Amino acid sequence: GQTGRRNAMVNLKICPTCGSDQIRRVRRTITRTFKGKTYKVPGVEFHECRKCSEEIFSPEAVRKIQSHSPAFVSSNAS
Repeated sequence: GQTGRRNAMVNLKICPTCGSDQIRRVRRTITRTFKGKTYKVPGVEFHECRKCSEEIFSPEAVRKIQSHSPAFVSSNAS
C-alpha cells in the first residue's frame, strides 16, 4: 500500500550524530541563506537533536526546502 509513502518520515529514537536519545520530531519555519539572500521555508517537519543540534531531514522535507531555495528557483527559470 501507500501507507509507507505517506508517512515516509521515520521516527528516530537515537541521534545518528551523537547517539543521544534527545532527538525529537519538530515542525517549524526554517531560515536559510543562499548567496547572501535569506529565505524562509514554512512548516518543515524534521528531526532535531536537543543535545548536539543536528537536524535530519526526510527526502520530502529536502524537496520542500529546495522548492523555496533561490538556488533551485533560479536554475529552473531558464
